[in-house]
Amino acid sequence: MMNRSIHPAQVEAASCYCGVDTGFTVTGARKLVAGARHCTQPEIKPCTVVPKSRLKSELVPKSRPKSERNRTPSQLLPGLPDDLAIACLIRVPRCHHRKLRTVCKRWYRLLTGNFFYSLRKTLGMAEEWIYVIKRDKDGHISWHAFDPKYQLWQPLPPVPVEYSEALGFGCAVLSGCHLYFFGGKDPTKGSIRRVMYYSARTNKWHRAPDMLRRRHFFGSCVINNFLYVAGGECEGGQRSLRCAEVFDPNRSRWFYISEMTTAMVPFIGVVYEGKWFLKGLGSHRQVLSEVYVPSTNHWSPIMDGMANGWRNPTACLKGQLYSLDCRDGCKLRVYDRASDSWRVSVESRLHLGNSRALEAAAILPLGGKLCIIRNNMSISLVDVENASYPQTQLWDPIAGKGHFKTVVTNLLSSIAGRSRLKDHIVHCQVLQA
Repeated sequence: MMNRSIHPAQVEAASCYCGVDTGFTVTGARKLVAGARHCTQPEIKPCTVVPKSRLKSELVPKSRPKSERNRTPSQLLPGLPDDLAIACLIRVPRCHHRKLRTVCKRWYRLLTGNFFYSLRKTLGMAEEWIYVIKRDKDGHISWHAFDPKYQLWQPLPPVPVEYSEALGFGCAVLSGCHLYFFGGKDPTKGSIRRVMYYSARTNKWHRAPDMLRRRHFFGSCVINNFLYVAGGECEGGQRSLRCAEVFDPNRSRWFYISEMTTAMVPFIGVVYEGKWFLKGLGSHRQVLSEVYVPSTNHWSPIMDGMANGWRNPTACLKGQLYSLDCRDGCKLRVYDRASDSWRVSVESRLHLGNSRALEAAAILPLGGKLCIIRNNMSISLVDVENASYPQTQLWDPIAGKGHFKTVVTNLLSSIAGRSRLKDHIVHCQVLQA
C-alpha cells in the first residue's frame, strides 16, 4: 500500500494582487505578485475540505508532458525577476497606465491594485491630476482630467447616470485617490442620498453607502480623511436643514454629528487650522457664518474679520488661507490672523475680464502652488511663496484658451461669455495615483 501523506489543497494565487498597504519595499513585492503558492487575501481560505473523490484522483500520478510539468508562471517582464519588473513599471508616467493595463492580465491586476500605487506614493512617484466637473448649457454633467506635468487632457469613463443631470451635489476626495459624488437633486426624483466614488487607481466608478439624510446644495469638507456634510435643502416641510453627518471610509458608515446652530444653505466653505468654516444663507436669506470643531463636535457662529472679508473660491496652502480678490482670479488675498483681516498677497497685473467664461471657478493646492481654474478651462499656477520677489515669474499658464495669450483672444472669450450662458464648472478636485 502506498504510504503517502495527504496535504490540504493549496490555493493558487495566479489572480491575486492583495490590497495590502504596509511593508512596501520592492524586494518584498514577490509575495504579492501572481504565481505565489499561497494567497494573502484573508477572504480566501488556503486550507479547505476537499471532496474524497478529488483526493482519490490526486493520489494517482498524472501523466503530463515534461515541458508542461516544468512550466513556471510567466514573468511580468521577460528576463527580469518580478520585483525588478515592478521597480521598472512604477516609474512609467501615469498618463500611460491606461495602456499598460491592456498588455496582459497580470499587468492589469498589478495596475488596478493597491500595492502598485501605494508603492508609487511611498517612493514619491505619485502624480497629481486635476479633475474638472462641468455643466453644459443643457444641464448635463461631464468631467475632464488634466495632467499638469505633460499638460494634456486625459480620457475618463462616463459620469454615473445618476449624476448626469443632478443639481447641488457634493464632491470630495478621500484617501487621495477616491473622488466622491454624494447627495444632490435629481430632476425627476428630487433630493437624493446616493453616494458614488471614482477610483483613480482602477479608473472605475463604485457604489458607497447612502447618506443618512436626503439633501442638496449643502456644504462638505474632508478633515483627517473623514467626509463631513452639513446644511443644505430638502423637499418637504423643513426645506433648510440644520443636521450634519460624517462618513468614515474605514468602517464604510455614516454617522450623525451635532446640528448647526441655525439652518443654512452654504455657498462657501473651507478647512483652516483643523476647523471647518461655512458661510451661507439662512432661512430668511440672511448671510450667516459658522465654524465646526471636530474634536469637540461643536458648532458656533462667527462674526470676525475673516468671515466679513471672506470670498469664494478659497483654499488653504501650508497653513495660509487664500481667497480671490477679483472675479477672474488675477488677484489673490491672504488672511492675516494677527490683525484679523485680509490683505492683497499677489496679483498678475493683467486683468482678463468679467465675463462668465473667464470667471475663476475654483482654487486648489497643487504641487506646493495654488491652481486657479476658470470656466473656459484655462488653468494657471501661482507661486504664492515667492510673492515677495518681484523678479520671480509667479503666474504660470499651463492649460486652456483665452489665458494670458493676446488681448484679442481674451476679448473674444469675454464676448462669448456674455452672449449666452455657456458651460460652467461646478466642482474641481485633485487626485493622486
